[in-house]
Amino acid sequence: MKKIAKHAMLACASGIFLVISGCATGPQANPRDPLEPLNRTVFGFNEVVDNAVLKPVATVYTKVTPALVRTGVTNFFSNLTEVWSTANNALQFKGREAVESWMRFSINTVFGLGGIFDLATDMGLERHKEDFGQTLGSWGVPSGPYLVLPLLGSSTVRDTAALPLDMQGNALNAVPHSGDRDRLTGLNLVNTRANLLRASAVLDDAALDKYTFSRDFYLQARRSEVYDGNPPEPAAEPAK
Repeated sequence: MKKIAKHAMLACASGIFLVISGCATGPQANPRDPLEPLNRTVFGFNEVVDNAVLKPVATVYTKVTPALVRTGVTNFFSNLTEVWSTANNALQFKGREAVESWMRFSINTVFGLGGIFDLATDMGLERHKEDFGQTLGSWGVPSGPYLVLPLLGSSTVRDTAALPLDMQGNALNAVPHSGDRDRLTGLNLVNTRANLLRASAVLDDAALDKYTFSRDFYLQARRSEVYDGNPPEPAAEPAK
């Protein structure tokens, strides 16, 4: 508990710092994205890294790795997230979801060869993915301004403040050897990017502002996740 409290304090301190930083904006700033000039710069940096490194590696990975193997890799890393999802569902007082998340992890780990096969879904156990940012949202903590983090991509003040605990809750931390842990982290990154190749190709071909599209999609999807697909209607503006 002391360790959790320590990380929670660090998370709150990070959030406060980011909120203060976000105050330095102009009157014409988008209220959801007051740091847009800085965010666009970071977004551009991430695009350069993606085009130079991640996308080419993911493309090669897709060509040389059979689809069945990639599905197994995706299932394996998805299974690892069930542990942290169990904890966050419990923190949100979602008893059934917490139990199902733990059952999914147990079944897939024991009978699905470490999670390579997703037997739990075939058995009708739904996935309830949750992280600490969603938990904070369920507790009433506002999302705060939109942020683009170097390499990590889209986020908000709330989700960024939750990152220390989310990283601590990553099941890969249980891997004893740092070398194996780093290799697994790299594989997860490449496999995740490979799964997004088709979607990113569609976005690249469309005549869109990629930054605006990515921001609006993230904020809408994240709001839906926090409210389990049933976000409240935004408050109506008072009549003038």
